[in-house]
Amino acid sequence: MNQSGRTSFATKFGAVLATAGSAVGLGNVWRFPYMTGEDGGAAFILIYLVCVLMLGIPGMISEFIIGRHAGSNAARAYRRLAAGKAWMLIGVMGVLTSMIVLGFYAVVAGWCLQYLYASLVGQLSGDANYVAAYFNDFTHNPVMPAFWAVAFILITHFVVVHGIRSGIEKVSNLLMPTLFILLIVLVGASCMLPGAWRGVDFLLNPDFSKVSSTVFLDALGQAFFSLSLGTACLCTYASYFSRRTNLAKTACQIAIIDMLVAILAGLMIFPAAFSVGISPDSGPALIFITLPNVFKEAFASMPIVGYIMSVLFYMLLALAALTSTISMHEIGTAFFHEELHCSRRIGATIETVVCCIIAILCALSCGAYKGLSIAGRTLLDFCDFLTAQILMPVGALATCLLIGWFVPKRIVRDEFTNRGTTWVKVYGIFLFIVRFVCPVCIIAVFLHQAGVV
Repeated sequence: MNQSGRTSFATKFGAVLATAGSAVGLGNVWRFPYMTGEDGGAAFILIYLVCVLMLGIPGMISEFIIGRHAGSNAARAYRRLAAGKAWMLIGVMGVLTSMIVLGFYAVVAGWCLQYLYASLVGQLSGDANYVAAYFNDFTHNPVMPAFWAVAFILITHFVVVHGIRSGIEKVSNLLMPTLFILLIVLVGASCMLPGAWRGVDFLLNPDFSKVSSTVFLDALGQAFFSLSLGTACLCTYASYFSRRTNLAKTACQIAIIDMLVAILAGLMIFPAAFSVGISPDSGPALIFITLPNVFKEAFASMPIVGYIMSVLFYMLLALAALTSTISMHEIGTAFFHEELHCSRRIGATIETVVCCIIAILCALSCGAYKGLSIAGRTLLDFCDFLTAQILMPVGALATCLLIGWFVPKRIVRDEFTNRGTTWVKVYGIFLFIVRFVCPVCIIAVFLHQAGVV
C-alpha cells in the first residue's frame, strides 16, 4: 500500500519497468528512426537526447508529483492538488485522450498481430509489389483489421483487470526484458549484413548541415510525446508509487530506457535498409511495406534467417505496442473504478467497450468505409491528429503551469526531494524549467505541429 491506502507497485524495479513500458511503443520503433533519417541522423539524435534530459524529464516529474501526492485517478488528482474543479478538467481530458489513443493505437497494434501471423505462415514471401498489395488488401478488408484491433484490446484488458501487482507489474517484468532481448538479437543480425555499417555510420555520424529550427522542434516534439506527456499516463502510474520512490531518479531511468530503445531501433532498421540500398519510409509504409522486403532481400542467401528475423521483428512490435496499451487502458480503468465507485473489473470493462468501439470505427475508416472521415482525414488519422497535436500539448502545458505556478511550493518541494532527503540542490533548476522553459517549448511545438512556425 502507498500513502493513500491504494495498492502500490511491489518493487521499485517493477515500477520503473511498468512506467517505462508506457513510454516505449511503436513510436520508438518506426517514428524515431524515420525522423532520424529525415533530420540529419546523429545530429537529430543529439538534439533529441538534450531535449529529453533538459525538458522531457522535468515534465515527467511534474506528472509524477501530481499522481503520487494525490494517490488517485488523474481527474481527482488534478482537482486535489489545485483545490479547484476547473483543473479537474485537465485530468478528465487526459483520460479522454488516453481512450482515443488506445482506440486508434490498437488498430496499428492489430496490424502487427496480423503481420506476426503472416510471417509465421510465410505469407510475406513475395516481391515488393506483392507486399504493398498485401497491406492494401488487408487494411481494406471490412473484418480482419477490426478483429485484430479488438483482439489486442482484449489482451490488454486481461492484463489490466488483474490489478497493479498481479497484472501490470507482473507482465511488465516479463515484457520489457523480452523486448530488449529481441531488440539486441535483431540489432546484431542487422549489423552483420554486408554494407550494414553505412547505416550505422549514418545513424551515429552527425550531419549538422541539416540542423534547423524544424529539426529542433521535431526533436522536442518527439521528446515530449515519446515519454507519454499529456496523456495522464505518468500521473496515473505515479499514484501507485510508494513514498520511498525517488521521483527524479525514476524519471531519469525511464528516460534512459526510452532513449535506448529508440536508438537500438535505429541500429536495427538502418543497417538492414542500407545493406540493400533502401531508404526507410515514414509511417505505416516503413514497418508494413518496406521492411518485409528489406528482410527478404538482406537475407536472400539465408532464407531461414530472413524468416526468423521477420517473425521476431513483428513479435517485437506487438510487445512494444502491448506495453503502451496496458498503460493507456489503466488510465481509464482507474478513472471509472474510482469515480463511478464500481469494481475494478467493471471499470476495466467500460474502458474496453468504449475503446473497442473507437478501434472498430478507426479500422473501418482505413479502407473498408472511406466515409468514416473528419475534416478530410480518415477517422484514424483524425484521432492521431487530435491527440498528438492538440490534446497532448495542451495537457502537458497545463501540467507544467499547474506545478510551476498553482500547486503550493511546499508540496512540490517535498515530493521532488522526497521530503528534503535527495535532489535538494537541483530543485530550483527543476522549478525554473517547469515554470518558464517547458511552457515556451510546448507552445513552440504546438505551433510547429499546426504549421504556424
